[in-house]
Amino acid sequence: MPSLPETMTFIAHGAGGGPEVLVPSTGPVPKPAADEVLIRVMAAGVNRPDVAQRGGSYPPPKGASPIIGLEVAGEVVATGAEATRYKVGDRVCALTNGGGYAEYAVAPEAQTLPWPDGFDAIRAAALPETFFTVWVNLFVHGRLQAGETVLVHGGTSGIGSTALQLARALSAKPYATAGSPEKVAACLEFGAVEAFDYRSQDFVEEMKRVTGPKGTDVVLDMLGAPYFQRNLRVLGMDGRLVIIATMGGNEVEKADIRPIMLKRLVVTGSTMRPRTTAEKGAIARALEEKVWPLLSTGRVAPRVHETFALAEAAAAHRLMESSAHIGKIVLALG
Repeated sequence: MPSLPETMTFIAHGAGGGPEVLVPSTGPVPKPAADEVLIRVMAAGVNRPDVAQRGGSYPPPKGASPIIGLEVAGEVVATGAEATRYKVGDRVCALTNGGGYAEYAVAPEAQTLPWPDGFDAIRAAALPETFFTVWVNLFVHGRLQAGETVLVHGGTSGIGSTALQLARALSAKPYATAGSPEKVAACLEFGAVEAFDYRSQDFVEEMKRVTGPKGTDVVLDMLGAPYFQRNLRVLGMDGRLVIIATMGGNEVEKADIRPIMLKRLVVTGSTMRPRTTAEKGAIARALEEKVWPLLSTGRVAPRVHETFALAEAAAAHRLMESSAHIGKIVLALG
């Protein structure tokens, strides 16, 4: 085995700010802890939490790398003493606790998965953050079952496109909102029964039309405050509202909470980063059992909108912030 370099290129974000603060820098190659693997990064996913960390509103957990980046795909080049599943040379993708925008990154072995059959690094790097998030929020917290209806807001985002595909593959009936005719069409490609342009259509009335008096079983929401009251109106008896981001704002003013009582609604949500390694590892094992076969057979597939070189991370963040993308944005390291 060739010896590892002492230093690597990574993307620094300094004291934070706009995309322009993302610049290549040089630092030490990380060393894996006992339960970690060291990965030579071949590709790294770009996600909304990365933008938030760059701006200072989503700091890494204690002990995690300060380098931005929550998901990578690449080759195992070293393992900690307690990491026994993978050997040097294995190709894996991982949900990291940070450090993904770099030539080398560590990840707990429990949060690491093999590439699905037929996948390359770009497509494998597009999996961990969105699939971990969608699985635990839509199918664990949201308890989405076969035959139920789900409304996915932002249906062409990485999260949205994953949610639509998984819901359809597991025999639920997904609907979506999106912000243009092109994105509405993409939602249909991802498996939505119908999709609604929120700029010209009222999703509350549209969902009432398609579900009738029964209402919607689950809503997966990333907007937060602006949609809160309208989401309650969409849901039917025993419905579940799952909030996974607050892109539109955190504080709901003058909300009428009576629908929660009258319809026995559950309002829940979560973030991924603060979870323990054991919790994330349990999600990884569920994905490997229930979702990886869907990926290996092509029933579910990530859509990569555009790839950028590592040094072009600022351009990747500008695209993310524009919301012009459909699917995932990935940094390619080769």
